[in-house]
Amino acid sequence: MKTLVFSIVIVAATFLTGCGQSSGSGVLFDGTDGGRWTTTGGATVADGVLALHDGATAVLKSAKYKDFELEMVLRTVSAGKGYVAFHTDAAAGKGYRVAVNNDRTDDVWWKMTGSLLSVRNLTKSFVRDGDWFTMTVRVEGQAVTVSINGSPVVEYIEPTAPYRVAPNEAALLSAGTFALVSESGDIEFKNISVIALQTDEAAVQSQLAAAGDEQNDDIIRLHQEDFPVLDYHVHLKGGLTEAELAQMSRDVGINYAIAPNCGIGFPITDDAGVLAFLDSMRSQPFILAMQAEGREWVVTFSQAVRDEFDYVFTDALTFTDDKGRRTRLWMPDEVWIEDQQKYMDLIVDRICQVLQEPADIYVNPCFLPEPMDKKYDEFWTEERMNKFVDAMAKSGEALEINARYKIPNKAIIQKAKAAGVKFTFGTNNGMRDLGKLEYCIEMKNACGITAQDMYKPKIKI
Repeated sequence: MKTLVFSIVIVAATFLTGCGQSSGSGVLFDGTDGGRWTTTGGATVADGVLALHDGATAVLKSAKYKDFELEMVLRTVSAGKGYVAFHTDAAAGKGYRVAVNNDRTDDVWWKMTGSLLSVRNLTKSFVRDGDWFTMTVRVEGQAVTVSINGSPVVEYIEPTAPYRVAPNEAALLSAGTFALVSESGDIEFKNISVIALQTDEAAVQSQLAAAGDEQNDDIIRLHQEDFPVLDYHVHLKGGLTEAELAQMSRDVGINYAIAPNCGIGFPITDDAGVLAFLDSMRSQPFILAMQAEGREWVVTFSQAVRDEFDYVFTDALTFTDDKGRRTRLWMPDEVWIEDQQKYMDLIVDRICQVLQEPADIYVNPCFLPEPMDKKYDEFWTEERMNKFVDAMAKSGEALEINARYKIPNKAIIQKAKAAGVKFTFGTNNGMRDLGKLEYCIEMKNACGITAQDMYKPKIKI
C-alpha cells in the first residue's frame, strides 16, 4: 500500500461528523452484557465471555461509528464460522464483514479469518480453532485495515467507484454500528473496545488518489464472484523479500504460495533444509509449497518431510533423453532435437512418466523448447492431447495454468476440465515482477472454470 499521511484525532467522547452523530471511544464488552448489545438466537454471557452459538447474533445498540479502531479477543470453537460487521445496521444488512473462520476442512477454503469478505478474501488463517486471538479493524476515511495478533492481513482503500455485484452491493463504507454473527458453530468474544477516530478531508482525497480502478480490475472481480484468488507458484527471486511479497498481496489482493526449489543442485537439498525453511515461514501469510526438482526428488526428500508442505508440485522440464543425456527443456544448450516430431513424442512420453510421481500439482505444463514453442498448437495434436489428459486424470494431480509461459493452450484446458482435472493458477516468476495472473484469468473465463474446479491446498500452520 502506498504511504499516506493522515490527520487523526482520537476522540474520547461523542462527536459530530458529516454522517451525523457518532459514538465515542470506550469498552463495548467487559465481561457483562451491560445492556449494550441486542442479541438473537443462542447468545450467552458467562465467565467474562460472550458466546454466540449456531446462528446467534449480537448488535451494538444505538451506535454510529464512521472512523474507528475496533479491537476484540475471540476464538472459534468446534469449527465455528461467522463474521464481524461494521458500518452496519440492526439487521447486519449493510457495510463490510470481516470473516471469522479457522476451519481448514471447509470447502470454501479461501475466506479465512481476517478476510474483508468479497473484497479481500484470504486463503490462510493465522490461528487454529480453539485458540484465542486478537482482531483489530481500523477504518480511516476510505482505508480499511484488518490485523490479526498485531499483524496486518488486509489493507484496502475503497475507491470512488467500487466494483460490486449481487449480493455485495451494500458492502460499502458509510457509518453504522457493529454486529457479531455466528453462521454456524460457536464463536466466543471478550475484551471488546473501540477508539473513535476522525480523518480530515485532505487525507481522504489522498487516499482516493491512491486507490485502484476497480471497474477495470480482474482481481476484485474474482473476489466479488467468490472465486479463490491464489497464485499457487511464486518464488522469492530477484531480491524479492517476504515483507515485500506480503505488502504486494495486501496491495493487489492476490494471495501467494511461496515455493522453494528443492532438489540436487538447488537451494534446498535435503530434509534438514526443508525443515529449516518451514520453521522460518510458518508464521508468514503465505501458503507453503515444495517445487520438487529433477527426477530424483522422490528419494532425495522423505515423504514425512514432503507432507509438511501444503502441497508439492513438479514439472517435466528436466528428464533424461533416449541417449542418456540430462535434459532441461528451458536451456537451449541442453536440448538435442534431431527430428521435431519424434522429439515431441519423447516429451509427451516423459510427461506421462512424471505424472506417475507422487506430486499434487503438475506445473509449467506442456512446455515446449525453442524453436518448437513457435508451433505449439501444431505439435499438440488431438492424439497427444488425449494421451496427456488421460494421464493427468489417472494421476489425480491438478493442472497448473501458467501465467509466465501462457500454457497450456485452451484446447488442453478444456479437455482437462471435461476429464474432471482440478486446476491451479501459477506465475513461476523468474524475478520480482509477478503480474496479476492475466493469462490464468483469461483461460478461466474462456473455459468456464469455477471455484469448484480449483485445487484445495492442505493448509497447515
